[in-house]
Amino acid sequence: MSVRTAYVDGIAFWSPRLPDWEIAGAVFRGEAAPLEHAVKRPSPQLLAPTERRRAPDTVSIALEVAAAACRSAGIEPRSLPSVFASTHGDLAINDYMSRTLADSPTLISPIRFHNSVHNAAAGYWTIGTGCNESYTALSAFECTFGEGLLEALVLASCDGRPVLLVAYDIQAQGPLATVSPSNGMLGAGIIVAPRASAATKAQLSWQTALGESVTRPLHRNAGLIAENAMAPCLPLFEALAGARGDAVNVGLGPVLSLEVSVESVPVSPSSSDASRNPE
Repeated sequence: MSVRTAYVDGIAFWSPRLPDWEIAGAVFRGEAAPLEHAVKRPSPQLLAPTERRRAPDTVSIALEVAAAACRSAGIEPRSLPSVFASTHGDLAINDYMSRTLADSPTLISPIRFHNSVHNAAAGYWTIGTGCNESYTALSAFECTFGEGLLEALVLASCDGRPVLLVAYDIQAQGPLATVSPSNGMLGAGIIVAPRASAATKAQLSWQTALGESVTRPLHRNAGLIAENAMAPCLPLFEALAGARGDAVNVGLGPVLSLEVSVESVPVSPSSSDASRNPE
């Protein structure tokens, strides 16, 4: 496959000790230390207070980084098609439902059942933002981030418009943790676009390649959240923090990978596309 180009207009990141992109980027560059005391979980302002309190962790972290990525790009959320990628979905709710079905099946909570579906976070997002654009919710086990990134890049290239990618996973619980391990909470979001604009933070040169499929980290600070199921996103976000020509390899499958080179792109305000925020 020939090398293609895309642009990153918005970036967002959240983990308990790196609760926004400004902090995470500085830590990835070695300019700062992570928070000493972990934040319990994000509190997405998109949700009403009552919904915010009862929303599961998957929804909270996905909406937090989705909204932050849109703010970073200066793009109206309702104008964006999106890709929501989660390796396991909500394993905490799945563990609850499995235990309840085994012990007291008539006591299943309708709200928890409602939040157990893999596209729950995407549904909350589109409803909360009033977005009628298409969305994709996907899972590809250890290659989930790579497949989500590829989906977003292809959509942006084919449709000629920015696409929001939201990747997230949470703590595994119960017996499921032995077969689908994941520790902590991690959410990451980017907006990829086919053209540079005033909001552009970096340029991506990408191609798919046959061969060893492994996500290669840059070995800076991955230890903070390396045991989360979405840790394969770390090499790209470490590269975006520096944006100085780093190349990363993101797994797509047993013998297929996504090769991405990250370059900084200074863009003048005059290059902005006024049509990026349709009413």
